[in-house]
Amino acid sequence: MSKASWMKRSILVVLIALTLAVVVIVGLTQIRLDALQEPGHVETFLATLVKHLLVRRSSREGIPPAPANLQASIEEGDKLYAADCSMCHGPDSHTPTDSGRWMYPRASDLTSPAVQRYSNAELFWIVKNGVRLSGMPAFGRVESDEHIWNLVHYLRTLPRNAHPESGATD
Repeated sequence: MSKASWMKRSILVVLIALTLAVVVIVGLTQIRLDALQEPGHVETFLATLVKHLLVRRSSREGIPPAPANLQASIEEGDKLYAADCSMCHGPDSHTPTDSGRWMYPRASDLTSPAVQRYSNAELFWIVKNGVRLSGMPAFGRVESDEHIWNLVHYLRTLPRNAHPESGATD
C-alpha cells in the first residue's frame, strides 16, 4: 500500500470515527432521565425498536398452547381484563386512567395498530413477563398460563383504532 493510499484511508477512518462520535454525543444529549418531559422522537423510536426486537426474540420459545375453546377464553379474558388491566389501560382499553397516564412510558392504547400488530405469542410473553423499565408488570407469578391466554384472546376482540387521537404509545 502506498503512503498516499494509507493517508487517505487513515483520514477516512478518522472522519468516520468523528462522525460517529458526534452522532452519539448529540443522541445522548437528547435523552433525559426525568419523567416530567416527553422523550424526543429519536429516544422513542429507538426504545420502541429495541422493545419490539427483544419481545420478538424472547417469545420464540416457551409459549404454552392456547386454550381450545376460544369463545370461553374471550369471556374469561374480559373478566380478567376488568380486574387486572383496566386500572392502568382504562375500562375501554384505549383511554388510560390517571395511573396509566402518569406512567412513563404511558399505558398503551391496546386498540392501537402498534399493539395489535404483536403476534399472540408476543402478547402472551408481554403479559406473562412484563416489560422492564415501564409500568407493565409481569403477571406470570399471579395468573396461570390459561388466564394469560384468555387476556390475549380478549385483546384480539378490541376494536382497532377505537380512539385514534390517543397519545398513548405501544
